Amino acid sequence: MMESENTGALAGIKVVELGQLIAGPFCGQLLGDMGADVIKVEPPGAGDPMRQWGNGDHKVWFDVIGRNKRSVTANLRVAEGQDLVRRLLAGADIMIENFKPGTVEKWGLGPDALHAINPRLIVVRMSGYGQTGPYSSRAGFGGIGEAMGGWRAIVGDPDRPPSRMGVSIGDTLCATYGAMGALAALRARELSGKGQVVDSALYESVLQVMESLVPEYDVSGIVRQRSGSILPGIAPSNVYRCSDGEYMIGGNGDAIFARLAEAMGQPELASDPRYATHSARGTNQTELDALINQWTSTLTVDELEALMIAHSVPAGRIYTGKEMLADPHFAAREAIVAVPHPVHGQVRMQAPVPKLSATPSSIRRPAPRFPGEHNAEVYGERLGLDAAALARLAEAGIV
Repeated sequence: MMESENTGALAGIKVVELGQLIAGPFCGQLLGDMGADVIKVEPPGAGDPMRQWGNGDHKVWFDVIGRNKRSVTANLRVAEGQDLVRRLLAGADIMIENFKPGTVEKWGLGPDALHAINPRLIVVRMSGYGQTGPYSSRAGFGGIGEAMGGWRAIVGDPDRPPSRMGVSIGDTLCATYGAMGALAALRARELSGKGQVVDSALYESVLQVMESLVPEYDVSGIVRQRSGSILPGIAPSNVYRCSDGEYMIGGNGDAIFARLAEAMGQPELASDPRYATHSARGTNQTELDALINQWTSTLTVDELEALMIAHSVPAGRIYTGKEMLADPHFAAREAIVAVPHPVHGQVRMQAPVPKLSATPSSIRRPAPRFPGEHNAEVYGERLGLDAAALARLAEAGIV
């Protein structure tokens, strides 16, 4: 259900999004969900390539990443298009860009040039390797950042090449840290009155969630290896077979494992020296997983879930979109919301998170239907351009 009132914490904050594909637009989505007024600048014509991305005959990925935004077009490769955007940025709070470092400088839209006309502007920059360093000029997509940041090396089975996650995790992590930096910069601006640059690199964003991978090597010489569906030494914590499906159980704490053993009808396992402690269960991880699999395979998913709930063991079903749309907990928390759509009537998608009690985020408008849908509205409202001026710009290929 669409909300007309903007109750978000960032209501009144003006964002200009110059990015394309995933990292820049996802950062804009996050800020827009929190209430920011996001103007998305797309190239005239086809617009952001994200409009054509996704699976199936109906491409709906852009309906998620483009929500809460208004679209204008501007040809950033020509002076008049650059000037339009420069004028938008003169009254903006945040600019988002995820081009190759040096690109916006070439267009006269680099931080130094923009701060000369708007000292309060926060410039969020996302790139493969960051804005400095010997690799900064290299092209870099999310998968490259995942490889350099350590993610790819440890994902998959040990006897096979590295696997990838089924979503663009490197891009979205980079965008999330970019949004976090923007929020911190807004707070700093309250004290200093000045904007700053937020430099979010793909590889560093991945590195940030690599837990103890680097210090383990630094202190002990350990090179983390691919381990399939388990975390080595953390047991039991795995997906186990049932007679009619699969089920995730996380019973690796001592007290939790004792409750799991009780649920299995084998309480003696909790005092067995092979499984009584965290380290012992880690040492005998393969044997313990086989033992649990032998038990779970005699049960249906429903039967196993009932036992896990009764014994307070952290566990859960393996969800796909189908299960999410049918689940009462998703519904009760409004984790999935329906957004109006010109073709499908509505598209159900993930709701904004996290949930704020006093200034809740929301989806207030669907993604722009086409590039430049809001040219007249935005350029009229922000820059005072009338229909004749816009018609001239369109004829010249500027918008």
